[in-house]
Parts: sequence; C-alpha cells; structure tokens
Amino acid sequence: MSKIIRVNMSNLTVTEEAVPQKYAAFGGRAMTSAIVADEVEPTSHPLGKYNKLVFAPGLLTGTTAANSGRLSVGAKSPLTGGIKESNAGGTSSQKLARLGIKALIIEGQAAEGKYYTVKVTKDGVTIEEENQVVGKGNYEAVKALSARYGEKVGVILAGPAGEMKLASANISVKDPEGNLRSAGRGGLGAVMGSKGVKAIIIDDADAPGVTIANPDAFKEAARVFAKGLMDHPVTGQGLPTYGTNVLVNIINEAGGLPTKNFRTGRFDGANKISGETMYDTIVARGGKPTHGCHAGCIIRCSQHYYDKDGNYKTSGFEYETIWGFGANCCVEDLDDIAEIDWHCDDIGIDTIETAVAAGVAMDAEVVKFGDSKGLVNLVKEIGTGSALGRIIGNGSVFTGKAFGITRVPAVKGQGLPAYDPRNVKGVGLTYATSPMGGDHTAGYSVATNILKVGGYVNPLGKEGQIELSRNLQIATAAVDSTGLCLFIAFCVLDNAEAFQAVVDMINAEYGLSLTGDDVTELGKTILRIEKDFNKRAGFTNEDDRLPEFFDEDVCAPHNTKWDFTDEEVDEVLNF
Repeated sequence: MSKIIRVNMSNLTVTEEAVPQKYAAFGGRAMTSAIVADEVEPTSHPLGKYNKLVFAPGLLTGTTAANSGRLSVGAKSPLTGGIKESNAGGTSSQKLARLGIKALIIEGQAAEGKYYTVKVTKDGVTIEEENQVVGKGNYEAVKALSARYGEKVGVILAGPAGEMKLASANISVKDPEGNLRSAGRGGLGAVMGSKGVKAIIIDDADAPGVTIANPDAFKEAARVFAKGLMDHPVTGQGLPTYGTNVLVNIINEAGGLPTKNFRTGRFDGANKISGETMYDTIVARGGKPTHGCHAGCIIRCSQHYYDKDGNYKTSGFEYETIWGFGANCCVEDLDDIAEIDWHCDDIGIDTIETAVAAGVAMDAEVVKFGDSKGLVNLVKEIGTGSALGRIIGNGSVFTGKAFGITRVPAVKGQGLPAYDPRNVKGVGLTYATSPMGGDHTAGYSVATNILKVGGYVNPLGKEGQIELSRNLQIATAAVDSTGLCLFIAFCVLDNAEAFQAVVDMINAEYGLSLTGDDVTELGKTILRIEKDFNKRAGFTNEDDRLPEFFDEDVCAPHNTKWDFTDEEVDEVLNF
C-alpha cells in the first residue's frame, strides 16, 4: 500500500500517512511539485526550516518498465527562489517504490552543526546522528556508507557543497556500480544540507514490491515500449554508442554550441571533445563505452571514462558537462574536463551551473579562457570552501555580481545550458518560460529543431516555436511524473505505438483507463501548480525573459539575435 513518510528534523520524529486522494494519480515531478506548492510558503527562505525537501519515485518506477528508475526531488530552490524539481538515476527511486513509498518528505531543521543519516527499510525509518562521513567527499562517503549498511542499499547524499549550503549544490545518488548520479539543478543539495541530513539510506530487502493490477496487459505494453526504444535511431543507436556527447559535433555544425560565454555558436576545438573522440578514447583505454545508470535501463547512454593512466574519472560523461567546461570555457582537453567532472561529483556541485559560473569568471579574467589547468584549480576551490570557491559555488548570477560582470547567461537565477537560444530558438523559449529557470530538459525543442524528431521546426525562425516549446513543456512534465527517463521522448515523439504503450503501462499498473489526452492534462496541471507557486513567490512575466545581451549581440555563424517580443514569450505557457 502506498504511503507518505515525513521526517521532521527539528524534533527527529517520523510519521507515516496514507496518500491523500488528490495525490493518488501523481508520481515523480507531479508529486514533488504538488507537495511543495501545498505545504511550503512561497516567500519562505529556501534554506530555512519552513522549506521542505521531497523525494518521489515515478508512477512506473519499481516495475519492469524499461528506463523507469528516475527519482524526482523537489523543494523551493535556493538558486532560483522558485519551485524546483530535479531528477536523477541510480538505485534509490526503485527501492523507494518497492517499499511502497510514494513520497519521502524532509521537513524542519536539525540543530546547528548536527548532521544525520536517515535510514528507510520495510520496518520503518530511523534517524541516526552522522559523524563518520560529514565533510568527506561523495566517493569516500558512498564507500563508507555502503560498507556500513550493505553494498546493495540505495544512498542519497548531500556532498561538501551541500554542507556548505552553496546554491549550486546537487544531490548525489548511488548507481548500481557504486558510482554517482546527480539531481543536479537548482541547488537542492543545499536544501538537504540545511535540513541537517547528510545521507539517506534506502534498504528494500524483503520489500513488498509494486502491485500490478493487470500483469498480462502490463507485460505486453512494456514489451512494445522496449521494442520502440531499441528500434529508434537515437535511443537504440546514437545514445548507446556515443552517449549524450554525440551532440557536440551535431550542435556545433548547427551553429548552436555556445562558445566563450555564449559569444558564438561554433567552437573550433569541438571535434577534440566530441562523442566520437570520447568513444575512441574510452575504448582505447579499456573503459566502458556504454552502461545503464539504473536497473532496467536499455538506452545505456552512460559510460566509464578513465584517464591515460587507467584511473576511473567519471560515469555519465555528459554532453552538458563537456560543453560547459569545454566550448563554453574554450577548453579542448577531454582529460582535464573529466578531471573537473570528477571533482564536481565528489564535491556535489552541479556541472552546468558551475561551468556557466566559470565562463562568467573567465570574463572577469579570474582564469583565462582556454586555461584548462586553471579551470581544474578553480573548481577545486569550491571544495575547499574558500571565498573564491564559495563565489563560484553559488552560481553564475552570484559570480557575475561578485566580479561586476553583466554578461551572465541565466534565467530566474539559473545558468543556461548547452544550446544558444539565438540559433536554437525553441529551446530559448523554454529557457525563458519554464517555471524551473533556464533548463533545457523542461522542453527539449532541440529534438525537433535540430534532430528532426517529432517533425521539424526551423531552429533559426520564429514560426512554430511557441507551440513547440509549449507542447514539449507539457509533455515533459508528464514524463517526469512517470519515472521514465526523459530520453524516451525521442522514441515516443516519433512512434505513436510506443507513446500508447506508456499510457497502457500506467493503466495496467493502476487499473485505470486513461487516454493520451489525460496524460497531456496531467502535464498541464503540473505546470499550472508550478507557475502558481512562482507567482505567489513574487515572480512576474518580467522574470520570463532572456538576458538582454541575446537581444543585442549577433551569434555567429548565422548572425542571429533573440527576436521574440515579450508578448510572444508570454504566450508560451498561456493555456
């Protein structure tokens, strides 16, 4: 039976309650955003005792559905000041689902200087004072906690950046091989640190598992869905072979790869950091060119990257990370970028926000563009807690203020990811209007603008972009609620049968008769909830704007500017 678990860190108590009827059809992002909107005062301080941190598996998580192991984490963001959902792979979401937990809510605030480990099992939840791993890097902490509680447990961590309550701190999640995945965006690791929670242990030994109302129908729908993923050229070929970094050469060729703090859309050194080069390097060094970040992942876009001496550096060497510390900072050395990624994982800091902040710092000549060793040292500063490290660790906007730099590519306080909005205009609308702040995953128009998945909308023109961003934001909110990896969208946008299989799996699991329109309405409901929270927090339409330099500076090679009017931008989420 599904339940909600509340852990109050102020008085170190745990309560269990039935899931309210209004949340019965929610999972993942729908669940986290609804709870945050209902229970958190929008004007409260993100790092204060009145904020709440919510962990929720998706509607299909814990089943045999392919790629259904995503964990949603929600709170009021210390980076944006608005509502936030961030999600990650790893093993913890599936374990929560098998324990029958629909949401785990961390509320209140521990006594100053105290940290705790929260352990979740089939017998309940315990809170234990934590001394061993406080102040330790994430890799050491995961090993120590796995040795203490068992190698098979799920581990969710606030790293050193979270303990320092840095606004770019992420939440790290142990993957099947003991490495790290991240709920990266929005600074939710700082919220976890502010609660006094160092770690959450999920032990699903002898858990009851997930009940399927119609097992035969579920099995057939899951088969159709998995076949669709394997047959699609992106999810069945491109991503498994080259990972997300397959995009470097593609986006560079399209002129949308932001370079030198978003000055141009092409990087001369793109091929040196591309997915093809990364693949060849991994194979030559005996690494793993493909594997899954959670059980049941059949896209397998992750990998193990080793340095030239055979030392492990990172799993899931992602396009966004490689773009950010590569093209954005004019660095061509893939090994140095991998070294930076290792430190970000160990510190527990979002690679996108940190890379954007680094680009801003380079404009201030804290480090020269192209200085890869200087960039490595700059990221290391975050882990030391130095004044410079805290500036960078608090994000791109904070860094711009600290150094008097106005060229800060951010929306609602969150740094923009790896697509220039002047040359990929659909994603620019998503950056501007998503309740999450500058976020490509909130409505990934790149699929249609560049990859021609789900049709084609000219990335350089305005026609069709408003509808594209709107529809993708609605669809994404729904996908984020299922616990399915967002990359399944490449398949379901092109394959109506695969999309219907997702609806059929939900119906078979819960004994429902939903239609595709019902799934669309779920996405709209989530966005309305999130927009309303931000409005109550003080956001207006003026916050749905790109930085002014995009209106003024042309972006090579297409020499374009951002040319949407305010009125046009305001139409994106007008539904």
